[in-house]
Amino acid sequence: MPELPFAVLELLARQDGVASRSQLLAHGVTPEAWRWNAGRAWRLLLPHVVMLTRQEPRPRQRLVAALLWAGPDAVLAGPTAARLHGITSADEGGTVHLVVPRSGSDRQAGFACVRRTALRDPGVVVRGPLRMSSPARAAVDAAGATRTGGEATAILVEAVQRRAASLDDLTEWVHRTRAAPGGVVRVGLAAAATGAWSRPESGLLTVLRTSTVLPEPWLNPGLESAGGVVLLTPDVWFDEVALAGMVHSHRYHSHGEDWDATVDGDSSLTVAGIVVVGVTPRRIEHQPEVVLRRFEDAYAVATRRPRPDVRATPHSPWSHRAA
Repeated sequence: MPELPFAVLELLARQDGVASRSQLLAHGVTPEAWRWNAGRAWRLLLPHVVMLTRQEPRPRQRLVAALLWAGPDAVLAGPTAARLHGITSADEGGTVHLVVPRSGSDRQAGFACVRRTALRDPGVVVRGPLRMSSPARAAVDAAGATRTGGEATAILVEAVQRRAASLDDLTEWVHRTRAAPGGVVRVGLAAAATGAWSRPESGLLTVLRTSTVLPEPWLNPGLESAGGVVLLTPDVWFDEVALAGMVHSHRYHSHGEDWDATVDGDSSLTVAGIVVVGVTPRRIEHQPEVVLRRFEDAYAVATRRPRPDVRATPHSPWSHRAA
């Protein structure tokens, strides 16, 4: 293969070794060189888009290829963009999702799928060769692509918890996309608005709200001891009696050091005189009646002892903007 023009080498350096046919021709590659190398020395990733080696493409090279194939107005969208913004609950299912302006067309090729949108996104994020939807739009679109309220809840709650998007921005995009009343996106937004930091927390709140005994719990309040020492933040909190609830998930505490920290954190609350109830996501989902009874029993115990001198500060999901 003849040596590539310097302009092509610069282009490949900017685009992770990926280029379109039109780009290569514009930078000095001849049509004959294209025809000979595409599919031989070069790997064809998508129609008219190649990687100038025969190696397997890396995930980022697939993203660059999808953008080149979809056109200069395309942006990575939905679960693809959500994951790039750190929202791990979004499942792209092996597909690179993109949107283009309404003047474009819906189409699919290989691992890439494009859909048209009439909505302008002023918060498009550019990282090197990648262009992606704003975090809030990406999260809402990803939630809209799910099948259940639980999946949508996981995405939108994580978006707020990780500070990828503010609740105000998510709410705006839910309105702009005209999400159906009672649909999965609205369910997820309502859960995010409670202040839950995870899908299991949201499920626990739903269970606790069925009680005729328990007052309304706080979610994720800040706690301080009488001496001003900052304590572990509980997942749910009943301030009247200083009762804390902790959701212990294998997903977040599966490693030995993480589990040690979890146990130490629970112990620090107990030392401060707080009654602590620990539950698992599995128990919340499959045995909600057991979870509810455990909290009601603990609440009865907590009411019979003097309340410890612990100060709690409510947490508001509306209190921050995306970082």
